Amino acid sequence: MKYIGPHVSASGGVENAPLNAMQVGATAFALFTKNQRQWFSAPLSEKSIVAFKENLAKSGISADYVLPHDSYLINLGSPDPEGLEKSRNSFLEEMQRCEQLGLKMLNFHPGSHLKQITLEECLTRVAESINFALDKTQGVTAVIENTAGQGSNVGFSFQHLAYIIDKVEDKSRVGICIDTCHTYSAGYDLKTEDGYSKTWQEFDDTVGAHYLRAVHLNDTKKEFASRVDRHDSIGKGLLGIEFFERFMNDPRFDDMPLILETPDETLWAGEIRLLQGMVK
Repeated sequence: MKYIGPHVSASGGVENAPLNAMQVGATAFALFTKNQRQWFSAPLSEKSIVAFKENLAKSGISADYVLPHDSYLINLGSPDPEGLEKSRNSFLEEMQRCEQLGLKMLNFHPGSHLKQITLEECLTRVAESINFALDKTQGVTAVIENTAGQGSNVGFSFQHLAYIIDKVEDKSRVGICIDTCHTYSAGYDLKTEDGYSKTWQEFDDTVGAHYLRAVHLNDTKKEFASRVDRHDSIGKGLLGIEFFERFMNDPRFDDMPLILETPDETLWAGEIRLLQGMVK
């Protein structure tokens, strides 16, 4: 079965996120557990934690299909010692918030070398940052999201993801989230039938399909291999509707959160129905 939903607002408190997911007919969702534009936030109150769990139960959505996303400020591969320490501490705080909420994953972009250190040094720092957080938490998997490769961002190549995982000590608590827009922009042809098959085979051969924990299911505004990250609504971008029909009938993506980060939230409920209706 496919579990689908958008990245919903947690405005007014994390406890509102499951209710917002319910309103669009979601069976999965993503959220920020704190303000994504801030390094640190006030601790979650016991009231919010209890209300989140109650509302999650009310929504009928399992914690298995909730994919929190960390702050955009965090750079776990930062070349700057002060920035790296701040990023690691902020990431740890977010992992701990997931623990408190009973959530099992934290999704994050691996980081950027900022043209100040080598690619390998940056990837090694990302792995060390993951080890730092896993050592101080329990039960939450660090889920690395592949990137489009914009600027100095790492993680656009499957080889980058494999390099990071190789250096993570507890491999039972590291996973991958594949963003379909990022993948196409990074130069992996998901659009054609042959390219689709080859891309997923390469992912399995390079990283390992068993590490896939989630998918960000987005169309793209930018051309193939552009290395530019611009999401589009389902079927309205360059990936096109046939890709989504192929994906929705691919059993490899059952039983994991499929998250819409599409730009028009007024279309979310319709996008969920559209995708569900593709399943044969």
